[in-house]
Amino acid sequence: MSIKRIARHLVQHHWRAKRIFPQAVLDRIEQAIKRGEAAHSGQLRFVVEGALDGRPLFRNQPARERALDVFSQLRIWDTAHNNGVLIYLLLADRDVEIVADRGIDAKVGAEGWETICRAMEAEFRSGRFERGVIGGIEAVSRELARHFPPRGPHANELPDAPVVM
Repeated sequence: MSIKRIARHLVQHHWRAKRIFPQAVLDRIEQAIKRGEAAHSGQLRFVVEGALDGRPLFRNQPARERALDVFSQLRIWDTAHNNGVLIYLLLADRDVEIVADRGIDAKVGAEGWETICRAMEAEFRSGRFERGVIGGIEAVSRELARHFPPRGPHANELPDAPVVM
């Protein structure tokens, strides 16, 4: 367990996520998700968590493991075509993780998701959080559109609104 990581998470607090992602930015992110989902039959969620606290922090839970927990909690795995995707940002670590259900994951693979994550993280390092998130949503949506194009009207199985934890 890294003392530096614990300190960073304790200092970051959850207010930082709300400062970087005010309601106007969250609204634009939601609109980007809606636009993307109009071009494919997949389901996409964006979650930002300011910092870990309590047990996850003191267990030194990695961002990937936390993203898997969130993927499960939000039931993103429970889509009709196994094509739900979570973009998870752990702000204190500046770490982006993409967790995808087996239908889309088998088509894109870890390397494809990692490329999208690195592009987002590059934007974040430059302080362009909104641009990074929307760019990530657009990149994931392109993959979903390529592998799961819309076939007539399809239900919106998951909320489009971003989640701030």
